[in-house]
Amino acid sequence: MDIKKVISEMTLEEKCSLLSGSDFWHTQPVDRLGVKACMVSDGPHGLRKQDQTGDHLGINDSIKAVCYPTACATAASFDRDLVYALGEGIGDACQHEELSVVLGPAVNIKRSPLCGRNFEYFSEDPYLAAELSVSHISGVQSRNVGTSIKHFAANSQEHRRMSSDARVDERTLREIYFPAFEQAVKRAQPWTVMCSYNKINGTYASENPWLLTKVLRDEWGFKGYVVSDWGAVSDRVAGVAAGLDLEMPSSNGVNDRRVVEAVRAGRLDEKLVDQAVERILTINQRYLSNAAPSTPWDKDAQHEQARQMAAECMVLLKNEDNVLPLKEGESLAVIGKFAVQPRFQGGGSSHINSHRITSLMDALEGVSGVTYAQGYDIKTEEPDEALIAEAVAAARNADKAVIVAGLPDSFESEGYDRKHMRMPNCQVELIRRVAEANPNTIVVLYNGSPVEMPWIGCVKAVIEGYLGGQAVGGATCDVLYGRVNPCGRLPESFPIKLEDNPSYLSYGGEGNVAVYTEGVFVGYRYYDKKKMDVLFPFGYGLSYTSFEYSNLRLSAEKIKDTDTLTVTVDVTNTGSLAGKEVVQLYVGDKESEVFRPVRELKGFEKIALNPGETKTVSFTLEKRAFAYWNTTIHDWYVESGDFTIEIGRSSRDIVLVKDVYVEGTTQLPRAYTVDSIFMDLMKDEKAMAMLKPMMEGSAHVTEESNTTEAADEAITKEMAEAMMMYNPLRMAVNFGGNISYDELAALVEQINKG
Repeated sequence: MDIKKVISEMTLEEKCSLLSGSDFWHTQPVDRLGVKACMVSDGPHGLRKQDQTGDHLGINDSIKAVCYPTACATAASFDRDLVYALGEGIGDACQHEELSVVLGPAVNIKRSPLCGRNFEYFSEDPYLAAELSVSHISGVQSRNVGTSIKHFAANSQEHRRMSSDARVDERTLREIYFPAFEQAVKRAQPWTVMCSYNKINGTYASENPWLLTKVLRDEWGFKGYVVSDWGAVSDRVAGVAAGLDLEMPSSNGVNDRRVVEAVRAGRLDEKLVDQAVERILTINQRYLSNAAPSTPWDKDAQHEQARQMAAECMVLLKNEDNVLPLKEGESLAVIGKFAVQPRFQGGGSSHINSHRITSLMDALEGVSGVTYAQGYDIKTEEPDEALIAEAVAAARNADKAVIVAGLPDSFESEGYDRKHMRMPNCQVELIRRVAEANPNTIVVLYNGSPVEMPWIGCVKAVIEGYLGGQAVGGATCDVLYGRVNPCGRLPESFPIKLEDNPSYLSYGGEGNVAVYTEGVFVGYRYYDKKKMDVLFPFGYGLSYTSFEYSNLRLSAEKIKDTDTLTVTVDVTNTGSLAGKEVVQLYVGDKESEVFRPVRELKGFEKIALNPGETKTVSFTLEKRAFAYWNTTIHDWYVESGDFTIEIGRSSRDIVLVKDVYVEGTTQLPRAYTVDSIFMDLMKDEKAMAMLKPMMEGSAHVTEESNTTEAADEAITKEMAEAMMMYNPLRMAVNFGGNISYDELAALVEQINKG
């Protein structure tokens, strides 16, 4: 199709009709010109293709599909290849089902454990979210199917999600909430980007030209089309002008007519309509030219793949006395409703109609010595004494007890936020009572976000299974019995209590205004800066084997920010079992003029090691690893100085450290005034050279005036030096320096010119 020619032959009404869907899931066709409709479908961890009535909250039935582990789980894998393979599987399913774009991945930052949609998001850390989003997008699009990375941007709460205004400062947006989108666009070019519901600093994302055009297209080079979240459009004409190409779902022609009227009235340039249409048709044609509905979709094979993935994502949080792995022949009490009816995905638009579900009890079928007790009811929080008594009796008569617990569907879902971080009371009481009856009690958790664990000291082992997809029961069995050595790591911090979270005082906002008061100090950046105890830190996870790190090497002791730094470290499996280790690299600025975290994740690699085996892991660091976003130059800036290169098992378990000096090559513009203080100018060698004559004159006056014993007692040397540093330049005039105000003003102007 010659898209430009086809657009030139369209009427204005036809062009404007293409700017919104024809229904809930399809783009608009133009039959007379051979323009075909394309279908999009919800994801991100499987297909929610609806055959009949459409909706965006997962209310109506969809086709049978495979539910892979959700993003909260796959992020715990710290495994780019795993996420890429998941994307390939979804891409195959899309081709089979004739879907042009799958709506995902969702890469918003986990600002608070309360966000109801955290199970769909990767991490509290922008680097980890960026790396995994690039892998997910690349995997899907390798099958000639598009992705729609979402929700751009600052969509960190469900409360008032369609009306809230996220008030986020420039630096925080650039360092925390933008990088996953930025890296995805620059390195993977998603076919589409979905804008969020909320406003950002006063303007809806769907009509924000700075967001959708200046940043997304002009700075990052996005080539696809921008689609609205379903129902996110307020002013459609403003949206077209801002860079919103496709409105979903259909407005039944209402907004199409508004765009037509705006063009005819001269309020909207028709070239912007043509541009949006061209973007939409270009992406649609990319799919149509490569459509392959004959692509096999082996759901059973994908089910087994989902089981392997879920096992790789599980995080061993505690393993006292090596109670795990379980041994063949041990009697086992399996307790908990989730052991027979697992919670493996979240509610809302991503809810998959799974073709098959494997529970832990399904996976244990035929294993001798296994008993089951329900333990709790998922429809109420209140403890059921009869169920608990049954569970306690089963636990007392078994060698070990495994409680499968977590959060029920009602606790976390798209559409609303959690009210607290607690597990249901019935589960907390059950865990305490079972642990009293059996000292070898193990807890497996199925949940989409962190929970408080007041019972942690009562149990021997804890496995965080997150929401592991439809085969989670088989994966749980594999990890419990050691068929898979757990190798997941936490992609988010687990605070001891909700009140510890940095966003606690302002999360949710006041009315429609949500101020991100914690700035860049999200998650571990905050906890580590405050040296605050956490339940489990970011990046944490245990194994059934052990690893040692050695021989940390840097390619240079000093570099410029235009150079790259190569970091290598040796890792050895010192245990008796094969296993995988996640090697984490953090960078810290030892001294900075701006508030910066103690350390930030800037690299990770997952490696498999046999007992006794050693491998060398290599990282390459570029400017961004050392930079912060400077709001004066509106760009990334490296402040010259020493940086720490840290290799760790988590953000709190740093095992090797070396320093590197990084020289920043960007000169910040001088903007001194007569009110600038001496301390700031003393850091500028050129400025100080020009100020030296004036300072010598001021120092002479001060020296002559401070000659009495009383003066020496009143003004110590330290006080005098401090007062000098904090004095504005104009004080040189006030206190009898050898310069006039006009001369000082001229000198400052000369300094600013360099």
